[in-house]
Amino acid sequence: MRDVVVVGSGGGGPVVAKELAARGLDVLVIEAGARHLRPEQEWTHLEDDMNNPITGKFRVGPSDLGEAPWDRDFPQSSYVWQIAGVGGTTLHFFGNYPRPPAGAFAGYEGADKGNYDTAHLFPFTYEEFRPYLRWVEHTVQVQTAPMGRKEAAFYRGAERMGLPHLTKKEPTGPCYRPQENAILQPQGTAGRSSDPKDLLHPQARGCTFCGHCFQGCMEPRKAPRNLKARQSTDVSYVPMMLTADAWSPGGKPAELITDAYVVKVLTDGGRAKGVVFRTPDGARHTVEAKVVVLSGGSVENPRLWFNSGLPNPNGWVGRGVTDHHLDWVVGLMDEEVGTSKGANSQARMDFPGYGGVENVGFGPALQAFALNFSDSGVAGAYDNGSGVGPQGADTVGRLVGPQLQDVMSNVDKLLTLLVVTDDDVQPENRVTLSPIIPPDENGPVPRVEMKYRARTARTRRNRDFLAARAVELVRAAGARRVHRINWPPLLLHIHSSMRMGLDPADSVVAPTGETRAVPGLFVADNSALANSAGGANPTLTAQALATRTAENIFSKYFGGSPWVATESPVAAIDDRVTAAVIARGL
Repeated sequence: MRDVVVVGSGGGGPVVAKELAARGLDVLVIEAGARHLRPEQEWTHLEDDMNNPITGKFRVGPSDLGEAPWDRDFPQSSYVWQIAGVGGTTLHFFGNYPRPPAGAFAGYEGADKGNYDTAHLFPFTYEEFRPYLRWVEHTVQVQTAPMGRKEAAFYRGAERMGLPHLTKKEPTGPCYRPQENAILQPQGTAGRSSDPKDLLHPQARGCTFCGHCFQGCMEPRKAPRNLKARQSTDVSYVPMMLTADAWSPGGKPAELITDAYVVKVLTDGGRAKGVVFRTPDGARHTVEAKVVVLSGGSVENPRLWFNSGLPNPNGWVGRGVTDHHLDWVVGLMDEEVGTSKGANSQARMDFPGYGGVENVGFGPALQAFALNFSDSGVAGAYDNGSGVGPQGADTVGRLVGPQLQDVMSNVDKLLTLLVVTDDDVQPENRVTLSPIIPPDENGPVPRVEMKYRARTARTRRNRDFLAARAVELVRAAGARRVHRINWPPLLLHIHSSMRMGLDPADSVVAPTGETRAVPGLFVADNSALANSAGGANPTLTAQALATRTAENIFSKYFGGSPWVATESPVAAIDDRVTAAVIARGL
């Protein structure tokens, strides 16, 4: 009998595991995908090697790349960009950790209150939540991003727009600022040289400005795993949960099992009592626990719930999925702005109640993918009736042929911006089980139903407003030509499929993080978010919520006391963590 079993080791599961292991609980984490123990040998900076959804190392599928990826059913034209494996989708995130706006929480009375999804707020105040945000920020060393040339161009455009420069973490109105990100600052030779011999730890520390965040962070070479620059959970929380005895008095290391797909949550008298997981040899194993935590993500958590036959009395399991209705704007500059260099996203504009706009720099393959991914036909040829619209771009739609060749002739002359909207909870956007695709070895497969042509007026307003601001910025920065791509459904940030809420009629999870229908079963990842976090990149919000949930588990089921208000957090780069990571080969 374990104290706690955590299903999934992506953005949320390792947070709960680290916090409870530090308090001496017996924690088991089960991950369906692989653990990349030697990223310097296993990974490359080549986009197709890492990101191909069929054959890439970062895909949703078993660790054996000779096997097919796991099936998912998309009845509409869309794509969910996620990863199975230790670290989950944080393996290729940008490390962006902005705080969510206060308007996404209960009790907010600001002048812009009506600009948010007020029917689906977080069931507590932002003031109550702030200490958990700070705890996570300290753990993963969130700092303002260093600036490079693409950020200087972004700043130039924002200044010419007349936006104020924010120097705080919590915007209350339109502004621009550096990203708050969990990427260790460049020190030593990092960021000062492109010679690989100069970029080895400890001579180089922190971000080396390689420009390949999306392919997983393995820089600086020879650094201990917890000192790799970008603090994805495989770099931060996973080493901490596995070394809890080294840095926390009374701590007990969590155990991690990989390549183990959880196929059922067990109950006894309606209460969670453990899980069944399947290993690659087809064998099934049972683990009993006092508490079960679902952290498999917004698609897999509802799938597991349905496949386990758990009760769904209000019909909201899998419903209310939100994402950040993304769009892409690119300006062709006469000057080189270093698009492919440095962390992929280091500056942003914020428009509370609407969302934000981030600068994004990629290598050539991902830039070309982004420019050729549209709902509006071919730029300059046909636009499927979308037109250029109020965004004021020169063209809208995918770039192909000579147009694409022209834009891609020098990737470092592109100033590219990502529109990230706030989004409304809608019950028809949901994850269920596929009636079409046959079950795989792990059971019935998930179906992701997103009614994109039925977006709310507020979400459409948010996207158009932010796209217009993005076009305005790149023009002000000096772009000679501006394209709006009008991305189709690309589900990069998805949340709320197991949403937390105040109203039992439209939520799966109570304010404590425990599911309403199954005592002893908690949810701790993006799927538990009450809404789309006001348009903020979701990792910080989800991890702060997971920290709060860990406190509630400890208090209710193990007789402990909350700690965030009374203790100081330990950083993932603490010397004690580093020593244990090196000694244990983690």
